[in-house]
Amino acid sequence: MMSETLPGGGDLVEFGSGKMRTPDHPLIAFIEGDGIGRDIWPATKAVTEAAVERAYEGRRKIVWVEVLAGEKAKERTGSYLPPATLDTLRQVKVGIKGPLTTPVGGGIRSLNVALRQELDLYACVRPVRYYPGVSSPLQHPEQVDMVIYRENTEDVYAGIEWPSGSAEAALLVATLKERLGVSIDPLSGIGIKPISPGASKRLVRRAITYAIEAHRRSVTLVHKGNIQKFTEGAFRDWGYEVASEFKGQVVLEQDLSGPPPEGLVVIKDRIADNMFQQVLLHPGAYDVIATTNLNGDYLSDAIAAEVGGIGLAPGANLSDQAAVFEATHGTAPRHAGKDEANPGSLMLSAAMMLEAMGWTEAAKLLEGALAQSIADGIVTYDLVRPGATKVSTSEFARSMMSRMQNKGVS
Repeated sequence: MMSETLPGGGDLVEFGSGKMRTPDHPLIAFIEGDGIGRDIWPATKAVTEAAVERAYEGRRKIVWVEVLAGEKAKERTGSYLPPATLDTLRQVKVGIKGPLTTPVGGGIRSLNVALRQELDLYACVRPVRYYPGVSSPLQHPEQVDMVIYRENTEDVYAGIEWPSGSAEAALLVATLKERLGVSIDPLSGIGIKPISPGASKRLVRRAITYAIEAHRRSVTLVHKGNIQKFTEGAFRDWGYEVASEFKGQVVLEQDLSGPPPEGLVVIKDRIADNMFQQVLLHPGAYDVIATTNLNGDYLSDAIAAEVGGIGLAPGANLSDQAAVFEATHGTAPRHAGKDEANPGSLMLSAAMMLEAMGWTEAAKLLEGALAQSIADGIVTYDLVRPGATKVSTSEFARSMMSRMQNKGVS
């Protein structure tokens, strides 16, 4: 039964086998976001609606549902993440959000992490590709076209830690010495890094499934298993166990003596520190990446830096029953309210959302209009290059909508 808080005229998206079944008038939740969220969300909403209207000529339309998180939620409800927000997201199942402030002091460690853990959004998906016209430090940035699948619920982001000098840290230090013979400086801060087979396998399974369905070339398991053998190394081993489930669809790199057979996805692995060098020197050799949380955090931003920065890096947090798409950057408070921030990350996240909804025509229109605007030199301040024209956030949105209507972007 639909909640009284949800607007009429819309229907709930349903999930089956991890896929969305989208009605013609889906209810989609949005969180405006803090800081520059007030600038980039209206621009993103406008271009998303324009792409849907252009693609489907009124037959389909998103019914937006605002939910509160961050500073706006604190002002209105006294809580940075009200229970009503989580309840609505669980009901609506699909949402998109701007950047959120991490509260200073006690309380929630991170609103983004809290949303992921409360909704079990176990896969953080970050596609990164090059758009012609963007300045890059690489000689061949056009080779960058990678999708990072980052485990979202474990590793250091689980937040299991105690400060130096606390009773909890002292107890753990004493227990480790007494029970396991492990000596640690008694004034150490203590953190625990859990990596489990269940969480690792479902993440890798999703990455391989995507690679097969999207006709990608390879999946690389990235880990630090040479040192952390029973967490990072176990992630690698469990990843190969999952790969064995896809008989006839994948091949292990170690079993190849030449080019891979046509249509098979190559499964390989790399040590995390080496992988940072690889994506700089040989970006074209990597396609889909599956990795643990902290490695994925670093790699996502590093690869984005090769092709214009996180201002053009979209992201999604996915489970088998819910999806929240998001801007991958911070709130940039010094740019807030000035109508100057780059909305690209949130706009491309909206394109990811449309693609996941099965509205591929609208997704292609949106991404194509963004790519064409950049190629034509219509950019926000962070992407200005010689010969380009600097525009505001809202002007960039209008540029995209003009190209959707007048230039046949597809």
